[in-house]
Amino acid sequence: MNPERALEIGQLLRDKYGGDPEANITEDIARLDAGEPLAYIIGWVPFLGLTIRVDSHPLIPRPETEWWAEELIAHLKEKFGAHPFTLLDLCAGSGAIGLSVLKHLSESKVSFGEIVPEHAILIKRNLEENDIDPARADIRIGDLFAPFEGEVFSFIVSNPPYVPSGRTLEKSVTFYEPASALYAGTDGLEIIQRIAEKIPAHLQKPSEVWIEADIANVAQTGILLKEGGASQLELRNDQYGRPRLVVGYYE
Repeated sequence: MNPERALEIGQLLRDKYGGDPEANITEDIARLDAGEPLAYIIGWVPFLGLTIRVDSHPLIPRPETEWWAEELIAHLKEKFGAHPFTLLDLCAGSGAIGLSVLKHLSESKVSFGEIVPEHAILIKRNLEENDIDPARADIRIGDLFAPFEGEVFSFIVSNPPYVPSGRTLEKSVTFYEPASALYAGTDGLEIIQRIAEKIPAHLQKPSEVWIEADIANVAQTGILLKEGGASQLELRNDQYGRPRLVVGYYE
C-alpha cells in the first residue's frame, strides 16, 4: 500500500467510522479506487472548526477557500466589531463560507444564494450540524442575484464557477464534482462578469466584495469588478503563493 492510500484509509476510519479498526471498508476502498473524492465517501469535511456535510455533492471546499474565509472573518471582526451586519454568500454550494461567518461572528446575518435546490437543503443541514441559529440565515434558490431583487447587503462574498471550459482537471474532479460549480465558459469568466455587473445594485456602500478566482484570471477578474463600479482593487495570493482572491472596494 502506498503512503498516500494509507493516509486516506486512516482518515476514512477516523472520520467516517470513529476510528473502529474492525469497520468494513471494502465498499469505500472500491469507491476510492474508482477515483471518487475521499470527502464524498466520508460525507463531510472540516472547515474552520465546522463540520461541513457534502451529501448532495456540491463543490468540495478547498484549503485555499478556507484560507481566505479565515482572512475574511478576521477582517469582518475588525470592520464591524460588535455591530450587526448582513453578508451575501453567492454561489454558496455547501455554505462553508457563510456558515463560518455565522459561527465566528455572533452579530452577523448571512443570506445564501444557490441555484441547486439540493445544495440549499444541504446548507440547512449544515446549520443544524454546527448548532447555528437558522433565524440568522436566509437561504434562497435561484440564479445569482435573481432571488435578491431590490435587496442590499453590508458585504458580498463568492466562490463562483471560474474554470475555463477547455482545461483538463484531475479525474476525481472531472468525473465526480459538479461541472456547473467548476466551469464558466471558454475563458472561465462568464459567471464572474455577471456578478460584477450586478454588485452595485446589491451592496450597501461603502463596502467590499471578496471573490475567489482562477489563478490565470485574477487580474482579469479585477478588471471586471472595476468596470462594474469598484473604486479600488486588491489582488491577494493564497497560502501557496498563487493568485487567488480579488477584493473590490466600492464607494
